[in-house]
Amino acid sequence: MTPSLNVEYDWIAPSDVDAAYKIEVQGYPPDEAASLDAFKYRQSQASDLFLGAYLPGPPRVLIGYICATLSPSLTLTHLSMSSHVPSSASVCIHSVCVAPEHRHKGVASNLLKTYIAKLKEKGQYTRVLLITKEGMRGFYEKAGFEWMGISGVVHGKDKWHEMRILFDTYTPHGDSASVAPPEVPKTVEEALALGSGTSTSEQETQMRANLWDALQRSSKRPRPTAKLFESYKGGINDLLGSHEGKESVPVNRFDILCPRSGCGSFILKKGVAEYVRRASVKMDPPQLPPQTLLATLPDPPENTDWWLIKPTPMQFENIGFSRPVHGVTQGGNGEFAHIAIPFTVRVRIWGY
Repeated sequence: MTPSLNVEYDWIAPSDVDAAYKIEVQGYPPDEAASLDAFKYRQSQASDLFLGAYLPGPPRVLIGYICATLSPSLTLTHLSMSSHVPSSASVCIHSVCVAPEHRHKGVASNLLKTYIAKLKEKGQYTRVLLITKEGMRGFYEKAGFEWMGISGVVHGKDKWHEMRILFDTYTPHGDSASVAPPEVPKTVEEALALGSGTSTSEQETQMRANLWDALQRSSKRPRPTAKLFESYKGGINDLLGSHEGKESVPVNRFDILCPRSGCGSFILKKGVAEYVRRASVKMDPPQLPPQTLLATLPDPPENTDWWLIKPTPMQFENIGFSRPVHGVTQGGNGEFAHIAIPFTVRVRIWGY
């Protein structure tokens, strides 16, 4: 039997982020490991959720860690896994990882037990959420997690299982629980109703969590499949319809969706964008790799196809998920700005 290690537990300091990241890349395949920037973000924004296991020094040696962020969601989604919402009640665990040379020594189980105890002691969280692969279900069930089913989160090539601990029912090692799990809303209307019986501040907090969860549940409906621009035999003419009230103004005839596999998010509803031919611009920063889903823009000042969006970016269905092209400017008079969105005819926003 392998003797147990003398391990200290402490919150990860900025100086130990690189060491934690090294353990991450040793523990996960490249398509699953987080980036160093992600680790720095988690430590800077949620340092009290980034716990390390150390061999005593001097100097101390980091041999494992758990990191997490907060979300108001009652379940894990791509959004709740990629953002941090301070003062939220759900702890979203991103990684539980131990250095290869210290595995199978009880480090991970003791680290997780300590982590859960520290979270519960704070008294400000209601649940802990994570996703794991099939082979690790038993490990987390022994720690008190319950299996919720196959997760909708896509991360790497394997399927993930969602698991959780509810602190009002958490009893380690399978002891009986005395409080039933909270009711989970399925619609926005149910979410509003569930928050109606509490005080004003509690009601606002509960409604926010309930609405978040209801909206996330609606986002799990089957995604439509995008049809790429190049597949239309008639080219741009097959995509154009008439503007209501302005027959001479061509607009997008169909909804415009994200073409990434498994996404299908709406970008623009039909009839929102006007088709124009205007000068090309350099949208892609040269230091970034080319976007395989996007057609290459011609060099300026050659003309190309644009969807004209006005009067504001709020015409987009998913403006909150669009990422700006950093470091790219055009002119200096505020005439237009642009947002990089992954579909084959790119979008340029004018007039605001």
